[in-house]
Amino acid sequence: MAIFNFKKFVRSFSYAIRGFKSVLREQNFRVHTISALSVIVIIILLRLETWETVALLMMITLVLVLEIINSIFERIVDILEPRVHPYAKTIKDMMASAVLIASLGAFLVGFLILWPYFKNIMYHF
Repeated sequence: MAIFNFKKFVRSFSYAIRGFKSVLREQNFRVHTISALSVIVIIILLRLETWETVALLMMITLVLVLEIINSIFERIVDILEPRVHPYAKTIKDMMASAVLIASLGAFLVGFLILWPYFKNIMYHF
């Protein structure tokens, strides 16, 4: 038995890419992705410290992963529908609030890290 099966490895990537394409159809995920790409451009342009870059990338990852998990839960709950259980709507709302809290936290972290850079840029104009 081989320790590493390259065909299975490649196949698992194809499944992940298919899932990524599926989640890109979600409007909120696209909004978060555009925000993430904007922050990445700012990271590159401002040449942030390594720890600042790591903190921002961790927040981006957290928000995007939670948005994917939120989409998964929404689809599962849509299958069940509220007629199955009254908690169905509550589950969707709770997942949306998890994404909201992570997004607000990411915004706050981004603001705290980027504000000194922007303040410095504005000072020079």
